[in-house]
Amino acid sequence: MNLIYTLDLIGTFVFAISGTLAAAEKRFDIFGAAVLAFVTAVGGGTIRDVLIGNTPVGWMKDLNYLICIGLAISVSYYFRKHIQRLAKTMFLFDTIGIGLFTVLGVKSTLATGLSPVIALMMGTVSAVFGGVLRDVLSNEVPLIFRKEIYATACLIGGLVYILIRKMGIPEDWVIFISIAVVIGIRSLAVRKGLSLPRIK
Repeated sequence: MNLIYTLDLIGTFVFAISGTLAAAEKRFDIFGAAVLAFVTAVGGGTIRDVLIGNTPVGWMKDLNYLICIGLAISVSYYFRKHIQRLAKTMFLFDTIGIGLFTVLGVKSTLATGLSPVIALMMGTVSAVFGGVLRDVLSNEVPLIFRKEIYATACLIGGLVYILIRKMGIPEDWVIFISIAVVIGIRSLAVRKGLSLPRIK
């Protein structure tokens, strides 16, 4: 099992926990929680794969993703209070997750021969649209439409991947650098309270 695949599964697990906790806050039943966990974890990747014609989509070809989601629901159900105390840890994993999903989305799209511009868009879709679906289904304004710098960090990280991948740097390092850019921008934005300008 290679490192990128392992990180992808971890990202899926963490995003599924995010969806389950959002369902718990809205007092959803266990079925509603499972739906929210599922769309949060694989919604963005599913939309990307459908748009670029990569079907059947990833989680249909590898049941480990569904197993991760099931485990995340169980862990969230039994250890919810403990997880909520780990807010900083969950933020870190969530940020790593969006960085990883951005790069994987860009990489997958480029592999189909589509342009870097489309690849950048699909990378961002991979990273953030699971959260959009989660927020819409739980009757919240999606995070990417609020003041927090979220999708912007993904766009910049994806752009870094596109720009440096042909510089002769080993692929693993290109991936790690791009993910680090997303993590750095998102963390700095939250710490400093940075945000995009609002339309007035």
